[in-house]
Amino acid sequence: MPKPEASTKEDWEGHLAREEARYRDGQARLHDDPAAEADPREPDSRQRQLTRLGNAAGGAGLSLLMLGRHDQAADWFERAAERYRESFQSAPPGSWGRPIGAMKAMILAGDWAKAEEAARWALEAGAAESDSPIGRYAASLASLVLGRPAEARKHADAVRTREDFPNDVGDALAFLAAEDVAGYETAVESVLESFETRDEYLEDLPIADTVLVLQAVAEHRGMAAELSSPLLPPA
Repeated sequence: MPKPEASTKEDWEGHLAREEARYRDGQARLHDDPAAEADPREPDSRQRQLTRLGNAAGGAGLSLLMLGRHDQAADWFERAAERYRESFQSAPPGSWGRPIGAMKAMILAGDWAKAEEAARWALEAGAAESDSPIGRYAASLASLVLGRPAEARKHADAVRTREDFPNDVGDALAFLAAEDVAGYETAVESVLESFETRDEYLEDLPIADTVLVLQAVAEHRGMAAELSSPLLPPA
């Protein structure tokens, strides 16, 4: 299957403007009083609104990466991580997407100290003991960020053969933990292909965000693969 067409600079400026507008709109809707979530008609409205804010901030950061504006992207990624962490306080049990989102945001911001903080938070919240594949994914990513490859491998192995989790993502995490460069390259290429053959993306942004995170972790460990795609920022 041919690769998707590359989006233009104008396309990404449009995506950025949309994500910034979504964030501003979400802020306007968010009640300043945390007690607002006690509304009996909408008991978890605040945490869901905070999650939407995190998604919009992350989308703005990704758009800025595609435009080559890394410093500005880092500011938005930090904002995203803060909103995800706020939302987790009142989220339903097992909402592991919030810690994952916070870790990914700080990894993409290139702030490894804050990525480690987010990783410790994910583990302290119980990701390593979760029965959910998303929880164990969070634990594996957190362990890699914290430089604990044996733990990362254990959690990756727990999800890489499950039918309810992308096996190539689990493989990529396991190979990163094992420092298997060839295995990682094969796995991350498969993850990239899965993005290139899909029709829908988070926040409607045509970008392989999971690949970006895996590659950032791989680069941090001296294992990054050489990849090229319209769904990745220009080199």
